[in-house]
Amino acid sequence: MGKTYDELTPELSDWIAEQKLFFVATAPLSESGLVNCSPKGMDTLRLLGPREVAYLDFTGSGIETIAHLRENGRIVVMFCALAGPPKIVRLHGTGSVTTPETPEWETLRPQFLAEAPGARAIVKIALTRISDSCGFAVPRFDFVEERDTLTRWAQSKTDAELAEYRVQKNAESLDGLPGL
Repeated sequence: MGKTYDELTPELSDWIAEQKLFFVATAPLSESGLVNCSPKGMDTLRLLGPREVAYLDFTGSGIETIAHLRENGRIVVMFCALAGPPKIVRLHGTGSVTTPETPEWETLRPQFLAEAPGARAIVKIALTRISDSCGFAVPRFDFVEERDTLTRWAQSKTDAELAEYRVQKNAESLDGLPGL
């Protein structure tokens, strides 16, 4: 059933590019720390190479993924087919965070959506394990459209208001780890 891959094959890359939704999971090192799983969409994932991906991260109510990555780097990205044949793909790896203040931002940012109000970081992942599994229990759904709520919210804020929101909501994780 399940298979592991040495790298992202053209077939896997094409399949990943078709997915409208993916999930990102991270955890702190602390045994009592909270595991985090976040849904992502809006055409924010890019395949950078056969063993490297990145996604554009937007201002949100929390900062768990970034805080966990800065602490320990561990991350898994999961895709599940909601249309077509059943399939789950997991990309395990080590993540790093690039923000607008860092030099790498100017190199990575042009690869993503031209209009991305509220973009706060790019999460780049060096893949250490690539695998698939059946996905037989995943239900089928029809894609209707992307939601524009986050974009409209960010567009309604000035840069200063977004920065203040990040100070209030994104300074540290639920477990007290440093965020932005």
